[in-house]
Amino acid sequence: MAKLVVKQVRSKINCPLTQKRGLEALGLRKMGQTVEHDSNPAILGMINKVKHLVSVEEVK
Repeated sequence: MAKLVVKQVRSKINCPLTQKRGLEALGLRKMGQTVEHDSNPAILGMINKVKHLVSVEEVK
């Protein structure tokens, strides 16, 4: 299973509540923070919801 490195690159100010909760569910609390997750449908759905706020890289 592939790993994904997710980094928050834009602020969550003025975002809808669902997107703020999506960032927190991913483990991102502040700008520039990086987290690593397994690639599964649930994580990919959360990333898709906030794709304009994060950058994603695949790690092998």
